[in-house]
Amino acid sequence: MNSFSPELQHHLSGRFLLQSEIPFSEKELDQHIAQGFVSEKPGILPFKKSWKCSRCSNTNPQLFAAFPCARCGGKLCTYCRNCIMMGRVSSCTPLFTWTGPEPAISCGLHPLQWEGALSDGQLHASSQVIQAIRTKTTLLVWAVCGAGKTEVLFAGINKALEKGLRVCIATPRTDVVLELAPRFRKVFPGVPVAALYGGSEDRHHFAPLTIATTHQLYRFEDAFDLVIVDEVDAFPFTMDQTLQAAVEKAAKPHSARCFLTATPNRKWQQECRSGKLSFVTIPARFHRYPLPVPECTWCGNWKKHFEKKRLPSGITKWVEIRIQAGKQALIFLPNIKLMQKAMPIFQAIGDVIMDSVHAGDPDRKAKVEKMRSKETQILLTTTILERGVTFPNIDVAVVGAEDPIFTEAALVQIAGRVGRSADFPAGAITLFHYGKTSAMLKSIRHITSMNTEAKKRGLIHG
Repeated sequence: MNSFSPELQHHLSGRFLLQSEIPFSEKELDQHIAQGFVSEKPGILPFKKSWKCSRCSNTNPQLFAAFPCARCGGKLCTYCRNCIMMGRVSSCTPLFTWTGPEPAISCGLHPLQWEGALSDGQLHASSQVIQAIRTKTTLLVWAVCGAGKTEVLFAGINKALEKGLRVCIATPRTDVVLELAPRFRKVFPGVPVAALYGGSEDRHHFAPLTIATTHQLYRFEDAFDLVIVDEVDAFPFTMDQTLQAAVEKAAKPHSARCFLTATPNRKWQQECRSGKLSFVTIPARFHRYPLPVPECTWCGNWKKHFEKKRLPSGITKWVEIRIQAGKQALIFLPNIKLMQKAMPIFQAIGDVIMDSVHAGDPDRKAKVEKMRSKETQILLTTTILERGVTFPNIDVAVVGAEDPIFTEAALVQIAGRVGRSADFPAGAITLFHYGKTSAMLKSIRHITSMNTEAKKRGLIHG
């Protein structure tokens, strides 16, 4: 009678992994292959006149290369450069997956332990999420920044886990995985939760609820009954077709998919309006106050001012007001170079603790925590903090809002940093510019239209 290792079953179920990623001996692996519990497929397959990576679905010829392979006696082997950071997949390295019985998932009845309450807008969206899971369909949740999207998912995930379904929440950014994992462990205390990102200690764990970066989905195939993608508009997911393909590959053929965003791109918006895509909107925040609307303020040629080690008077005054009021502020700049040039100029305004942060900053997390703990009053930043961070009571300024980096979606997200707390539901979002752009005007229209819809539906005060 054939028998298998439950540990290997859990490790490989729904995944395609390199042998180097499997913590079992080659002999054990061969035994499971011989018994039909494990199968393998080539890492690189011929595709048209080029290649296709079996792990990340890359077909771009420019992202393949060859190397003299020791395993093949020095012959050239093709490998995929698109997912090289996850271990090299080449034409002579197979990927292994589990083909035996699926692991049983049992989370009991009502694994959700949450005593919070949903707003009317959240309740409506939550019911639509449950319906999508029940009917195994696709749903877009179009919710404003600060609407409480995470809480909207709780009831649907609870239903899925009660039915023994396997759930994945994916997001483009590691920061969001690190934020979501403890929240879900708290509200689903009896459910094993795996948090997957580069270097994660959970990478060998099988779990009913997986929270992962979208890059980690390269390793999965036909794994999940419910796939939820948060921040589908965020870089790099929105620009990378292999990440989008990874989501589809990770989902089982008949599964539910739920996409969350505050700023769907034009294509998604058109599909919603034409009826091609089922969607639900949450146009109001959980605290039922309107979204702060950006104010455009002309500040002249601010780059010339920077060169002369000065700030435009309007920006200086804006900062002075916050310093005098003791209010925290985020100030966005187009890039690292400009931010570093501006930092000493801003510091000269007043004797308060200021700092700056960007994506490559090794102290990024510590600096954000200092802002959260109110040790820092004013934080200069690139677009790295346009989403995924919450500070209860801040004002926000964008310097150089006309720069192409500040798209409609980016400006809507930046404005969404303001007024997120029920205790401080208002605040200023000021776009300092040297000429208005269509992105600036579209972001204002976007936010205004959400406030209008929320008012019509009775979801905001007044």
